Amino acid sequence: MIRDSDTGEMRSVLYKGFASELFVPYMDPSDAWYFKTYMDAGEYGFGLQSMPLDPLNDCPRNAHYMDAVFNAADGTPYVRSNMICVFESYTGDVAWRHSECPITGMDIREVRPKVTLVARMVASVANYDYIVDWEFQSDGLIRVKVGLSGILMVKGTPYVNMNQVNQEEYLYGTLLSENVIGVIHDHYVTFYLDMDIMDGSNNSFVKVNLKRERTSPGYSPRRSYIKAVRNVAKTEKDAQIKLNLHDPSEFHVINPNNRTRVGNPVGYKIVPAGTAASLLDHDDPPQMRGAFTNNQIWVTPYNQSEQFAGGVYAYQSHGDDTLAVWSERDREIENKDIVVWYTLGFHHVPCQEDFPIMPTVTSSFDLKPVNFFESNPILGFPPNQEKDLPVCKAAAA
Repeated sequence: MIRDSDTGEMRSVLYKGFASELFVPYMDPSDAWYFKTYMDAGEYGFGLQSMPLDPLNDCPRNAHYMDAVFNAADGTPYVRSNMICVFESYTGDVAWRHSECPITGMDIREVRPKVTLVARMVASVANYDYIVDWEFQSDGLIRVKVGLSGILMVKGTPYVNMNQVNQEEYLYGTLLSENVIGVIHDHYVTFYLDMDIMDGSNNSFVKVNLKRERTSPGYSPRRSYIKAVRNVAKTEKDAQIKLNLHDPSEFHVINPNNRTRVGNPVGYKIVPAGTAASLLDHDDPPQMRGAFTNNQIWVTPYNQSEQFAGGVYAYQSHGDDTLAVWSERDREIENKDIVVWYTLGFHHVPCQEDFPIMPTVTSSFDLKPVNFFESNPILGFPPNQEKDLPVCKAAAA
């Protein structure tokens, strides 16, 4: 729920969102490694592998901690402490600002600091650690961020220096230290996003294509311009999206039954950050199991049994019960209760700095308001009024 700062009204955006599946294929086809392709949620349990947070190190001093309830193998519930932390983050970013051109005797400047509420959990799945943040910004933006750290999965080698490696030999990775190779691999995290935009669960998915147009001769000194072409997805296949920098688009989830004062449908848009796409062949057995990574965005009608992108029973599965299979039904999704699936990815070619424990690397995506508010929702927020701030002055020459 998002609180409208103008009216005080609580308005719905997202009914439920979570990491549905994690697919981690390693890229060494040798006998000892070819089978190392993991479903970190479906095979291991992403929630079950979550770990208690270390105050002051996993989370800052101002964090509050929450317990989590788990179930044992026989269904018995049990509680673990410090599994989630919630804190307010101010990193020095600017929420909005403007300065007028200099006017004699006047300093016209308005600035507001950005403040973010962060909810964080960490899961340690075998050798890798995943840090998952849900960031709620004051302007209504929701950022979902995944960080990777932990210990690389490595293999032994007789080599102690690259000058010993035959030019024809491929190591399937990087020589990280004497006798140690870090194998190339991918990480894909698919999120389940049950969108409920504003006063009802019936929403539509709109692909806003940016198209280059030539101007008519004599109409303008310009030769070209860009226009936005909005296409409402009628069925699931209309909403299967492969990101492409040369086909720029925005991806909106709107409520066609609720409009702003000037007539725009209220909505949110999915804004990808840096990500990666799977390069494996679609008939490769690991990719058949992880076929939900064939696209970066999918949209399906809500179905209670369809929440885990790799299928309910991922262990030793063959790919016959995945998001990719469900979406082939091509069901209607216009003005329906819909679920958006977004996959963020990492190609990881290990380097020496990743060994023995890798520094955290992150990727993210945003859910950003698009005509959800009548105007900038944080325009009236007060500025920071601290008076005793240190003043830095240049040293005398």
